[in-house]
Amino acid sequence: MQHITTFCGNCNCGCPELYLDAAATEEKRVVITDDFGQRIQMSVEQLRVLVGDVKSGVLDELVAA
Repeated sequence: MQHITTFCGNCNCGCPELYLDAAATEEKRVVITDDFGQRIQMSVEQLRVLVGDVKSGVLDELVAA
């Protein structure tokens, strides 16, 4: 798997990470791991939709202070 980014990166506590798995089927190519040892897999298209939603503000209210 190719590491893309770590979402925290400010500690060594097992922060969520994003990977691309070229060996996986297309619908499971994107892998996101969490700090509890779990993982989700999705397609690049699903990630594209998620990123688009984040950019358009869909989640802004959820993360507002």
